Amino acid sequence: MLKKCSFILLFLLLQFSGFTQILPDSSFMDIAGIRDSALAVNKTWLFFDSNNVATLDNILQQQFVPLTQFGYKKPIRPNLVSKFAYLRLRIFNSKNIADTIYFLPGIFFDNIIVYKLTDAGKPEFSANASTSGFCYFTLDANERKNFIVKLDFCRYDYNSLRPQLIRPGYLNIYRSVSRAKAEDIRIVGFVTSGMLFIILFLALINYFFNGKKEFLYYLGYASAMFLLVFLLAFLNNSSGSFASFFNGYLDLFLLITGNVFYLAFTRYFIETKTNYKTLDKTFRRGEWFLLSLLLVFTIVHYFTEWYMLERFLENLMKFIALSIGIFFIITAFKQKQKLIIYLGIGSAFAVFFSLISLIIILASISPKNFLYSALFHFDLGTVFALSFFLLGLTYKNRKELIERIKDQEALKVDVEKKVLENQIAIIKAQQEERNRISADMHDDLGAGMTTIRLYSELAKGKLGDNPMPEIEKISSSANELLNKMNAIIWSMSSSNDSLGNMVAYIRSYSLEYFENTGINCRIIIPEDLPNVVVSGEIRRNVFLVVKEALNNILKHSKATEVTITLERVADGLKLFIQDNGVGINFEKIRQFGNGLKNMKKRMDDIGVNFSIENNNGTLITLHRIVTTF
Repeated sequence: MLKKCSFILLFLLLQFSGFTQILPDSSFMDIAGIRDSALAVNKTWLFFDSNNVATLDNILQQQFVPLTQFGYKKPIRPNLVSKFAYLRLRIFNSKNIADTIYFLPGIFFDNIIVYKLTDAGKPEFSANASTSGFCYFTLDANERKNFIVKLDFCRYDYNSLRPQLIRPGYLNIYRSVSRAKAEDIRIVGFVTSGMLFIILFLALINYFFNGKKEFLYYLGYASAMFLLVFLLAFLNNSSGSFASFFNGYLDLFLLITGNVFYLAFTRYFIETKTNYKTLDKTFRRGEWFLLSLLLVFTIVHYFTEWYMLERFLENLMKFIALSIGIFFIITAFKQKQKLIIYLGIGSAFAVFFSLISLIIILASISPKNFLYSALFHFDLGTVFALSFFLLGLTYKNRKELIERIKDQEALKVDVEKKVLENQIAIIKAQQEERNRISADMHDDLGAGMTTIRLYSELAKGKLGDNPMPEIEKISSSANELLNKMNAIIWSMSSSNDSLGNMVAYIRSYSLEYFENTGINCRIIIPEDLPNVVVSGEIRRNVFLVVKEALNNILKHSKATEVTITLERVADGLKLFIQDNGVGINFEKIRQFGNGLKNMKKRMDDIGVNFSIENNNGTLITLHRIVTTF
């Protein structure tokens, strides 16, 4: 009896044990119960391959521990960042239909590889979620599956594990909510990147118009900072391989190359090689040192697992850039030049807000609003640096414009001086030629004409009471030609280029012309006759007009008196030729019209106003405007 009871009890126990094995295991996560999203921390196991021993064949034999023991949301320890991590999850679908769920292990991972366990317990490749940062699990109705997720961490100081299961229909909302948490920071970043984009085009335009090397360097700086600020805002709270690449490497690369471009720009912009030699040496050495460290950093980042060395190189580059910035600020404020002071003030703001940003990062201050955001202060420092750069650019352009105008004016004066010197040389050469011709005429032609006149007078004397009209005409023509030649010689000689000489010549000619004609000639000349240079062309034309006027008076006026008056008026000089004759009949002017036309044309050619009128006889007025005496 006892044996029978024992057998029945053992059978019942075995049946009970078999029944409990088909119950849902508490380690499985039932995706049917997830409405929108759920944290998967409590039911996720973790293994860090710190010794590089794990393979697909032995991964299940490794020591997985609950993720809760590692620490939820805590940054990955630096010595583990370059190691692979494996997450093990058990997913259960209690629905009667197939269902899909998305899995997000965290934010920044270079690679996310998903394996599912086969019925034989072997890991089998399922998906690569590196691009988006999300992987998805699909289970049939009432199906249980085991998954292994292999994680390659982004080399980033503030990375963490935060596994979540998210409904497919809630995924876009989840992304939007995550990004909206930092919407104000993103707006500030986009505004700042917009300013940088405008500055970028400004630098490009300045380079094309001026061709100056400093604007090419500033174009590099503006491009690097634009990409840095824009991507910081655009990728804020984003996941995926590109976001990991940016946070793990590209952000530092853009920051350092931007600083190197800015140092090169500053050297050329304020001409440190000429004006600030110590600063020039510091900047040049800083550029090469930063570029060398960036090259070493790149090699360590992509070809080694020495994350601690990578962090050291990153901090060293930031420290060097900061030190150069502080040295530049101190140097700038010691100077009295506005241009370097503008850049120094901009750099001071950039360094100040960069320090605030660094303190926020090191102190792990939670960004309650944008004032507590490291990105906001970095952007603010960039805005100030850009503002003071624009002030410096405006000041330099204005200064260069003034210098360019001065140079152009100086060049214009030099050109005008050379033109004037050439004109003076030409006039001098012409005058020398005139003097030579007048001397030759006086010496050769004058002597010849005098000889002809002398021989004609001798011939007249020998003829006695039997004069010959031809001899008389020869004598008269020779005498008239000699007078004309003397007038030409007088007008050509530069020694006669004065107002006083011209007046004296006209006076002498007029008195001699009316001698023995029955016409009384009076000359009225002011005592304060100005010392004005009168060129040979003016003297000759004025003399010929006076000569023509005197000739007309003698032939047509029937005058008994002629008055020649020179007056000094407010705007120049006036010469009046007045006779007391019958006046001029403008209706019968045709008989000597060519003479008047020629007189007017001669005066127009030399800028003298000519007029003729009846005024108790005939009055001819010559008016020459003279601005200075």
